[in-house]
Amino acid sequence: MKTLLLLCLLPLTHSLGAQTTTLRFGKLVTGHGNVVNDAVVVVEGNRVKTVASGEKNIPANTTLIDLRPLTGIPGMIDAHTHITYFWDKDQGATPWSALQRSRATVLVYLAQESARKTLECGVTTIRDLGSWAGMDLDMRNLIERGAMTGPRMFVSGHGLHVTGQPFDPWVSELDPGRADGVDEVKKVVRREIAAGVDWIKIYGSTGSAHDVSGNQTYTYDEMRAAVEVAQKAGKRVAIHSYGPDGARDAVLAGATSVEHATGVDEQTFAEMVRRGAFYVPTVDHNRYYADHRAEFGYDDEVVKGLQDFIARNLESLRLAVKMNVKIAMGSDALFTGFGENTRELEWFVKAGMTPGQALQTATTNGAALLGKETELGAVAPGFLADIVAVSGDPLQDIQSVIKGVKWVMKDGKVVVDKR
Repeated sequence: MKTLLLLCLLPLTHSLGAQTTTLRFGKLVTGHGNVVNDAVVVVEGNRVKTVASGEKNIPANTTLIDLRPLTGIPGMIDAHTHITYFWDKDQGATPWSALQRSRATVLVYLAQESARKTLECGVTTIRDLGSWAGMDLDMRNLIERGAMTGPRMFVSGHGLHVTGQPFDPWVSELDPGRADGVDEVKKVVRREIAAGVDWIKIYGSTGSAHDVSGNQTYTYDEMRAAVEVAQKAGKRVAIHSYGPDGARDAVLAGATSVEHATGVDEQTFAEMVRRGAFYVPTVDHNRYYADHRAEFGYDDEVVKGLQDFIARNLESLRLAVKMNVKIAMGSDALFTGFGENTRELEWFVKAGMTPGQALQTATTNGAALLGKETELGAVAPGFLADIVAVSGDPLQDIQSVIKGVKWVMKDGKVVVDKR
């Protein structure tokens, strides 16, 4: 009986072992600092099995996808998005006003369009930094179970923010992300963790959309309290700060990443280097607002403020590059900004990075930020099979990454093919 059972299992085991997909590229930028010419990547299930060179390394009994002469790169990571902020232009209102009257269930359904556009630009993983009504958690879970096609998501639920509205006795609606003082901050962080978030997001200053102010809102003590609670639960913290003061206290409080900050001084960046904290500058985000001024109803004065912020943002980025601060690509994409996720890389090159260094911000750096450096951000044995094929040479021209994506595999499955 045992012999019969073994004989029955042997063909099945052999069959499963043979179910591979082999990719062949003109060359492959692995993400680990080397380039493989005539690259052959064997994918088994949802992970990379081998990386080699030449036809001799193509196994028998495999599905071969010949992507030559395209160049392979790791699936990219967008470290700052708001994918559930969806705007249907047919609604005839501005994006912000339409959002206020949209139902959460409808937004999750419509956000599939943004998810598709994200994959089409070669981004296979996102860190989504702010939603409400559990939409980001639901979308993450739907994608994980295969009920929705989209990038892998790490989510933060409700971003913590201080009270920003006057008291209204007629409004009793709970604001789930509002927290004032150390005790409330701890409580809200615990509540978000209980909801199942991957990250904690804190709005450490004013500034968003047309508002380019950067006045610090949370104190160091409040930020530190949030970080301590999050760390005990194995979670990381991202702190939004448009200005330098909130950024400084965010770093000292132990934030894993600082988002957007301008006017950052050398001392703060030096502390980030010492602690290994990440800077996610999101320079292109305000370019998006300025370019879409008509949709948002922004006048010349607002656009002038946005452009001024971009200049200050770029100057801080230049200093961060010079000081070797860890930088991760984040688009801060929302509404119709999806599909433009990687335009941020162009600003990185303007700030002094080589195209190869810019690509690292969206691959190895993004993976390290997420704590997934042994699974994401590279094409290597054992890593998840998130692989992108682009035209041109991404180490010489960053536009080959921004505009040249032709084919995308996520988790071992082809999700985009524009060849």
